[in-house]
Amino acid sequence: MEHIDHILIVDDDREIRDLVSTYLKKNGLRVTAVADGRQMRAFLETNTVDLIILDLMIPGDDGLVLSRELRVGRHKATPIVMLTARSDEMDRIIGLEMGADDYLAKPFSARELLARIKAVLRRARMLPPNLQISEAGQLLRFGEWKLDTTARHLVDADGTAIALSGAEYRLLRVFVDHPQRVLNRDQLLNLTQGREAELFDRSIDLLVSRVRQRLGDDAREPTYIKTVRSEGYVFSMPVEIVEPR
Repeated sequence: MEHIDHILIVDDDREIRDLVSTYLKKNGLRVTAVADGRQMRAFLETNTVDLIILDLMIPGDDGLVLSRELRVGRHKATPIVMLTARSDEMDRIIGLEMGADDYLAKPFSARELLARIKAVLRRARMLPPNLQISEAGQLLRFGEWKLDTTARHLVDADGTAIALSGAEYRLLRVFVDHPQRVLNRDQLLNLTQGREAELFDRSIDLLVSRVRQRLGDDAREPTYIKTVRSEGYVFSMPVEIVEPR
């Protein structure tokens, strides 16, 4: 039997819930819509979904709190598309850092939302050819670090786990999956967030800075993530697969 993707909408605006639900159902998706975090938690206690559409500015626990909560629970691998009524870049960056896979500013078209949903689901399910072995190995080693692809955190030389936000993990994962290859901002945005770069969008540059900090990399003379002037970034360390014990 063919799988029908199940989308959970969390938004306190009833009109948006109804309009989006109707459009997504017409396009072959299964949809559940709730108004707040309490209803979301209650539903997810006994159900699983393929993707969550999460409004940033809902009453009570807002979208950032709920996104962070989802990323440490049993639904940590469920993709999240965050909706925001603000156009402020910092809100978008914080949303991505808290674990959202993509964002969409209100007002938006239902058609664009559907395209974002499909792109995020496709990316979540698609393993590049060089990832199949590394997933089995669970650990990727580079320099003094290991990346645990199951727990989604860094492990230092002493074996201490270093937590990563969802956005930090996705960006670092793209780098270690494409070592010694120059990636520009458009490519990084597309690979990590499933969208093209927007004018003056500096989210990737800020995330690179945060990942460098996690790795203890000196931004002036980085060891791991080097800046290639007028081109982008390159992960300069070789990466090897560590077999599980």
